Order: sequence, then C-alpha cells, then structure tokens
Amino acid sequence: MVTVTINNLQKNFGEKRAVDIENYVINSGDLLGLVGNNGAGKTTLFRLILDLLQADNGSVHINDIDSSKSEDWKNITGAFIDEGFLIDYLTPEEYFYFIGKMYNLKKEEVDERLTIFERFMNGEVVGQKKYIRNFSAGNKQKIGIISAMIHHPQLLILDEPFNFLDPSSQSIIKHILKKYNEEIGATIVISSHNLNHTTDICPRIALLENGIVIRDIDNHDFSAEKELEAYFNVE
Repeated sequence: MVTVTINNLQKNFGEKRAVDIENYVINSGDLLGLVGNNGAGKTTLFRLILDLLQADNGSVHINDIDSSKSEDWKNITGAFIDEGFLIDYLTPEEYFYFIGKMYNLKKEEVDERLTIFERFMNGEVVGQKKYIRNFSAGNKQKIGIISAMIHHPQLLILDEPFNFLDPSSQSIIKHILKKYNEEIGATIVISSHNLNHTTDICPRIALLENGIVIRDIDNHDFSAEKELEAYFNVE
C-alpha cells in the first residue's frame, strides 16, 4: 500500500513556476486522474515525484521515503512518461526480460505476466523480430505501459497512457488499469488530455492549472465530467 505526500513542492523554469503545490496527498489505493491544459505542470509533477527533476523547494514522500534522498521507493514503483524510458535498440522481449531481471523475475515469470496483456498487444508487439525503435508510436506506448507494470508495482505512474492508441487498445488498457487497481490495491496516477477516459476510470481527479491543484474532485458518482467540461469550455 503506497501513499504519496507532496509538501511545499515548487519547480521553476526561469521566470515560470511550473509546479507550486503546498500540500497534496495521493492516498493508498487511489486511482487518480491528473488533468489540465498543456503547460499546466502535469509531466513536471510526475518527473518531480520520480526524482527525474530536482525541486527548487519542498519534498515528495512515497510512504515515508523522501524520493529525492533514497532509492528504496523504486522497488515498489512503475512508471512510463515517454519513449525516452525505452531502450530502443532491444526487441520488446529483450526489454521486458531486462526489466524483469532488475526485479529478480525469471524469464518464465515475465512470460506469465505478459499473458494478461495479450489482447492489448494484439499480436503486434512480441514475436516481431524487430527493435523497439522500429515500432509505431502506438506500439511503443504499449511496450512502455507493459514494462511499467510487469513487476506488479504498488505505485504506478503513467503520463498520457492513451496517446497514440487506437480506440480498442484504449478500452483494453482502461479495463486493465481498473482491474489492477481493484485487485492489487495499487495506487495509480495517470494524466490525460482526454476527459472521457479520465472520468471513465478515475474515482478521484486533480485539476492542475499553472502548477497548482485548483480542484480535487470526487468522481465516484461519475459527476466530474460536467464540472471539467465547464472548466475547459467544452461545447
């Protein structure tokens, strides 16, 4: 069970303050959707949580661990931000086995864990005998999501997971994420430009504007969509 606690977190890029969150807690077992316009700070926040960027002020704690001062949280965390996470001169199989090895998983265990993603992969990922760099953007996205989940992390962070995916794959990954959250009790945080996908699967939604969480919306009754459409002026 994983809780993420953000305190006085600030990140500046020159004159622009990209993230400015005084206090925010992502509770254990949350399936949280992070929404906001381009430049709202979603990806920057993810990079701060994952210690890929150094904060100008404040801290992120994953359970009791300050993510910038220890790496102990990495064993329980999976993430995919963009294709820069991939080792693109490997085949997908080689990459999955490499990730598995990092978490002491045998090849047989990796193969077994890949079976729940068979429909998601749609016969286009494994067994293709080509390097990741030669796959389409959609299949790179699938490889990244699978690699983030293969070690069964208790904290899963996915930036724009629905990007580049066809409607069928979007539907399948929504089902996989919901089931993973419910059955494993994992804390999942996703960002998306697509309000429908976010409100479909996320019981809690954080609305980010200029790096600040301006609304924390309870979506257990699926009421968030109207509020978000009004905010974004969706006709």
